[in-house]
Amino acid sequence: MTIRHISAILAIAAIGVVGYLSFFNAPKAPQVMFKTIAGESIATSDLKGKVVLVEFWATSCVTCVEEMPKLIQTYNKYRSQGFETIAVAMDYDPPNHVLTYAQKNQLPFKVALDIKGEVAQGFGDIRLTPTSFLIDKQGRIVKQYLGAPNADQFHALLEKKLREPA
Repeated sequence: MTIRHISAILAIAAIGVVGYLSFFNAPKAPQVMFKTIAGESIATSDLKGKVVLVEFWATSCVTCVEEMPKLIQTYNKYRSQGFETIAVAMDYDPPNHVLTYAQKNQLPFKVALDIKGEVAQGFGDIRLTPTSFLIDKQGRIVKQYLGAPNADQFHALLEKKLREPA
């Protein structure tokens, strides 16, 4: 065996170990309670078995508002496959602005108010919007996005996670 072969084998083994560790050491989503504008209370544990996007946003955030039509399209495309979206309005966003925006734009997914900032705190003291988390069916955070994600890459990851067993 040459050094080249040994190096290739070690590189493949290292990639395998990293992949294994990243899969099994993915952090669990925090145990928080979402309070929706429809009056629902949803615990993180209630979402097990679904792939969930938790989107922190604000009506005053230009990027968030620009991203909303894409979130609507993604939700409508994948919801029948077990995809859920919860748009969490930041604590500084006036509830009446959130409600007006959600009604005017007919947001089809759950919209939560985080009046005391407890949900943002649970996810790591989120302050920048948009910030989103993709959570798999086992309740693990698969990916965190700061800013609008690349749609093609996001859909590819989402489709992969939707195919995985619950």
